Amino acid sequence: MAFLKRKQKASFEGGGLALFMDVQEAMKAERVLKGAGYQVKLVAPPPELRKGCDLALEVNLVEKPGIERLLDRKDIACVSVTPLKVGISELLKVVKVTDFGDWVMVRAGNMKLTFDKASGIIVNTSGGGCPDIPHLHSELIGKHLIEAPRPRDVGFTLCALMLDRALDECLTLWQGGR
Repeated sequence: MAFLKRKQKASFEGGGLALFMDVQEAMKAERVLKGAGYQVKLVAPPPELRKGCDLALEVNLVEKPGIERLLDRKDIACVSVTPLKVGISELLKVVKVTDFGDWVMVRAGNMKLTFDKASGIIVNTSGGGCPDIPHLHSELIGKHLIEAPRPRDVGFTLCALMLDRALDECLTLWQGGR
């Protein structure tokens, strides 16, 4: 079925990791840096580099001084920007799509978002254990994929980020990509 075709994404060569103590700071840093034109992406840092947070930003190490300066100016607490010496797990690769006939369920990490293929209406969300999940569920259910708020803008946890990844994949499928 055309819904489940995938296209390859361009690879990203960063060379460094910006490490954070909590998920909110990592998500805020990604927004600020992308808004300033830096090419960054959220990743899961290897356990030996984690500083209290299961998220890091892969960054271009050449841009380290500018990144550190901008994060400092925006009062975003970055523990360090360090060279990447070991493999990392991309959060974007933890997405799985299941076609249930009338519905498509997209799983990102522990979070799932299901939409009606005919209408594009979100019919269910599930998973996670974060405190913002009930609020995210109420914000998304019954809304069209295109009109739904971005979970990463409504929530503040890793669950919100993963639900945002699921919504992003759903939007791509709905719009005929992948």
